[in-house]
Amino acid sequence: MLKKFCLYGFLKNQRYFEPFIILYFLDRGLTFTQIGFLIAFREIVINLAEIPSGALADLYGRRRSMIFSFSAYIVSFLVFALCRQYWHFFIAMIFFAFGEAFRTGTHKALIFSWLRLEGRLDERNEVYGYTRSWSKLGSAASIVIATLLVFFIKNYSAVFYFAIFPYILGLINFMTYPKDLDHTVTSVKMKDVFLHLRTAIKNAVGNYSLRRLIYESMAFEGIFKIVKDYLQPVLKNMVIFIPLLAGLGDKQKSAVIVGSVYFVLNLASAYASRKSYKVSRFAGGEEKAARLLWKIALGLYLLLTPLLFSKYYYLVVVMFIALYLLQNFWRPLLISRFFARAEEKEGATILSIESQAKTFAAMITAPVLGITVDFIKAHGFGGEFWPVGAAGLVVTLAVLLTQPSLKTAGKL
Repeated sequence: MLKKFCLYGFLKNQRYFEPFIILYFLDRGLTFTQIGFLIAFREIVINLAEIPSGALADLYGRRRSMIFSFSAYIVSFLVFALCRQYWHFFIAMIFFAFGEAFRTGTHKALIFSWLRLEGRLDERNEVYGYTRSWSKLGSAASIVIATLLVFFIKNYSAVFYFAIFPYILGLINFMTYPKDLDHTVTSVKMKDVFLHLRTAIKNAVGNYSLRRLIYESMAFEGIFKIVKDYLQPVLKNMVIFIPLLAGLGDKQKSAVIVGSVYFVLNLASAYASRKSYKVSRFAGGEEKAARLLWKIALGLYLLLTPLLFSKYYYLVVVMFIALYLLQNFWRPLLISRFFARAEEKEGATILSIESQAKTFAAMITAPVLGITVDFIKAHGFGGEFWPVGAAGLVVTLAVLLTQPSLKTAGKL
């Protein structure tokens, strides 16, 4: 099963459009404000779909939920490739959001269910980090393919068509999963779904430890989800400073720079994800490791903000890569902390609540940053992307100032 879990991660990250998505939107004539509202719309739909998705996965079948998710992704890729007007993007985002909502948390719950059945639950951090590393290796491979596609075809839309094929293979992979991982309940009614959801929400909100983890996820993952995509326009701005690329077209230049950076970034992220469990060992426990990573995040955002303001883009890229590495140390640790506190029967639901919370944070952040970046770009107050670093700095500082003591956290 580990091979199948790793194959899922590898295929899931064959999103050839991902390193170019912001450049694709800009190429279609969208402003950062329009992009921000488009992303906010996606996050709203994800939030709404997340309400029943985890409960449906827990009650009707997690494997079936993943099959539905990948089917929705395939439709969204096709619509994205055909988008010509602004409202078309919203249709594509609806299908993409359903794919996200029915995937997030569900496959992690499948992995942890298998670990429980195998009696290997104490390996949860290491195993999840290992499977996640294959996702990052998949991203690295997809970067190479995406770069070649954009370089030779010179069209951002084409990458959406090519992303359909690995997702079809993903559907086939799910069909080979053991059916006993579905954890289905016979004769389930919609009333049971909402009762299950209400119980899970009550447990998540009523349990301070789980509530704190959701808050941390909103702060770390929610902000990072939006901040990370600004690496693409930063890299595009770097192109003019590289004379070796003078003979290439704009899309070819972007493909070379973006592809090279994202390839290195994803290989490093794969390593970080696989070694995440060692951070916990080094720090002396998961709570101490989490605090260490928060302090590093504060330092990175503290450096990133003035570098963006001063347009030191080469150093900015280094800071972004460091943030990616940090996130890949952080994510397996966070998931392990969740499953150490959540009930098995509510696993997918609790993680859907967590995903919903970070989605809400992204929904608020995306349009605010988009409007701010466009405003600064128009009025020339430093480099236009410095609010991206400032947002991360404020949020990270707020988390560190509100953390409970280690003694208290250890009892929760």
